[in-house]
Amino acid sequence: MQSRRILFLVEVAMLTAMALALDMIPFLKFKIWAMGGSISLAMVPVFIAAFRWGLKGGLLTGFLWGILQTVVGTPFIVHWAQAIIDYGLAFTVIGFAGLFAKRIQRAVKAGDTQVYLSVITLGVFVGSALRFVAHYIAGLIFFESAIEGQSVWVYAFLYNISYMVPSFIISVFVVYFLFRTQPKTLLRMV
Repeated sequence: MQSRRILFLVEVAMLTAMALALDMIPFLKFKIWAMGGSISLAMVPVFIAAFRWGLKGGLLTGFLWGILQTVVGTPFIVHWAQAIIDYGLAFTVIGFAGLFAKRIQRAVKAGDTQVYLSVITLGVFVGSALRFVAHYIAGLIFFESAIEGQSVWVYAFLYNISYMVPSFIISVFVVYFLFRTQPKTLLRMV
């Protein structure tokens, strides 16, 4: 039991570091937005943690990645509460993909490709959608529309959806590819 706990902590630490590295490597990140947000592979390690370790692994990895972004990244912070929502909460909720870990594990072990592709897509969608909601709420509360005459509701939606949808699509393909090509490596009983 102690070795399982140590393995959990080591994997969470490594996947957190990988998420941060993927978010900081310029040629792996497409960033054109002025107030944060980018298209990258950085959510993939959080999804791997979530699908290997369940809810606890996913939430912890996402939380640590969000905290590290504020320390060593280039955060865009206008208020302490916005920092909590945009970095603490938004990256933590990606880990809710871990709710689907057992279903994915069973489908991969059974070799049911269609099921685990569907469940991976659902898990990545839930994590990405919850992250989008957190960023959207922060946008509504703390940022005004950058386009004169445009509603902040519309602006915050378009701004956040513009990088979250591509990040979701990339994450689905990469996570599925990893599970498809290395299922034994990625499998873990949750």
